[in-house]
Amino acid sequence: MHPLFHPLYVDYCTFFNGNQDYFECHEVLEEYWKLISPGDKTHPLVGYVQLATGMYHWRRNNTAGAIKILRKAMNNFSKNHSSPFFEFLDYDELYNNCATSIISIEKGEKFKPFNLTFTNKDFAELVNKKIKELSTIPYDYLLNKHMLRDRTDILEARNEKRRRGRR
Repeated sequence: MHPLFHPLYVDYCTFFNGNQDYFECHEVLEEYWKLISPGDKTHPLVGYVQLATGMYHWRRNNTAGAIKILRKAMNNFSKNHSSPFFEFLDYDELYNNCATSIISIEKGEKFKPFNLTFTNKDFAELVNKKIKELSTIPYDYLLNKHMLRDRTDILEARNEKRRRGRR
């Protein structure tokens, strides 16, 4: 199986193009990255995570954060241009969309999403099929998802780490 047909990568593309749930994009691709290359911050999947994070920040009007992380994504993409993780995408369009987004942010323009363009017909059909299965998500939820999700497990892990550090 080509690494881009992995269900978590397909989900990333589905959320990115479908309902622009960039928070969920981050979640699913971070999981995939940790499965195949944990700790490698130069891996191309990290660039995709950064892309989703940058778009999330831009939508929330965190312009400084959006510019910073989108530049990191572009740097990652340029270093990994020949990776199989770009085989099914129009790489030039992806890179140009990132650059255009940064320019738009710097000009103070409103959030403007873009889609990933796929060059592999089977992959595009798979993503489009999954997009049709997505449920509608209220805009306010997409805007503030990081604050509205259940963070119990994160807080418990943080508290446990503190308790261990005191011993």
